[in-house]
Amino acid sequence: MRRTMNRLATGIAAIALTVAASAAFAQDKIELIYSDTVPETDIRTATLREAFGACLGDGFDFKSYHGATLFKQGTELTAMQRGNLDMASLAVFDFYNQVPHTTILGTAYLFRSYDHMRAVMDGDAIAKLYAEIEEKAKVKILANPYIGTRHVNIRGNKKTMVPADLAGVKLRMPGGEGWQFVGEALGANPTPLAFTEVYTALQTGAIDGQDNPLPADKAMKFYEVTDQIVLTGHLIANNQFAIALSKWESMNADQQAKVQECATNFQNALDKVTLDQEAELVDFFKAEGLDVYEPDKEAFRNHVLEVYKASKYSAEWPEGLLDKINAL
Repeated sequence: MRRTMNRLATGIAAIALTVAASAAFAQDKIELIYSDTVPETDIRTATLREAFGACLGDGFDFKSYHGATLFKQGTELTAMQRGNLDMASLAVFDFYNQVPHTTILGTAYLFRSYDHMRAVMDGDAIAKLYAEIEEKAKVKILANPYIGTRHVNIRGNKKTMVPADLAGVKLRMPGGEGWQFVGEALGANPTPLAFTEVYTALQTGAIDGQDNPLPADKAMKFYEVTDQIVLTGHLIANNQFAIALSKWESMNADQQAKVQECATNFQNALDKVTLDQEAELVDFFKAEGLDVYEPDKEAFRNHVLEVYKASKYSAEWPEGLLDKINAL
C-alpha cells in the first residue's frame, strides 16, 4: 500500500512538473497581434502567414486579423501607440500628423519605378526619417513590402488621358488628409470611404471610381462594377510593416533578430507575388471586358508634382532629401 502511494505521489509530482514546464514555455512565447484591412482571401494574407507567421517558429504566437475586423483602416497606428495592437501594415499617410517630414514619401510620382522605390526604401537616404518615426510615432518599421502600383479605376466610357479629364469624377480615396490630397492632385473630386465599402459604392454609383493596385482590384472584384482602368501609375505603393516600439523593446536581442528576419522574408515574398500578379493582370482585366490603357503619364506627372510643390506638404520635406531620392 505504501509503495502504491509513493508511486502515485511520484506520478502526480511528475505531472505537476510537466504542467508547470508547459505553462512556463507558454509564458515565454511572444504574442504578436496584427491587424490589416485586406480580406482573408487576399493573397497578401496568405503570404503574410506563410512568409512571416510561419517563419517566426515556436517562440512566437502570431495572430492576424483581416478585413478591418479588429481595427478600422487608419486607426491602427493609434491602437499600436496605446498598447492595444502589436503590429500592422501602415500607410505613410498615417504618420503625417506626428511626423510631418514623412509627407515626402506620400508624394505621387515620387518613385520612377519599382526598382527606384526599392533603392530608396532599402537605402540610407531615409534613415533619419525612420529614426524620427520611431522617436515620435513610437513604432519601428521592419520592412516595406511592395503592394503594387496604384492606378485609377472608373465607371463609364469617357477616356481619361490628362488630369483635366478627371474633373468632377468622384474618386474614392482612403480617409485622411494626405490620401485625399493625392486624389485632388490627380484632378479628381476625392471622396473618403472605407476599403470594405468601395465595391457597393461603385455598384450603386455613389462613387465614380477608385484607385488601387491591380492585385487589389482583382481581390476585391472591382472589375465587376467598373468599366476601365487608367494606368496612371501615380503611386508605387509599399506598406510600412511595423511593430509597436513598446512590444519591440519588450523582446530580447534574439527575439528581435528573428522578427526582423521574418519581416524581411515577408517583404521579399510579397514583392515577388505582387510583381508576378501585375505581369498577368492587364490581360485578365481585358478579358473581363474592361478597357485598360495608358494616359499621357507625363502630363499627369508634371501636373501632380506642380500641385505638390505649391502645397503645404512640400514645406515639410526634409531639406535635400528630394535631390537624394531623385539621384538614386
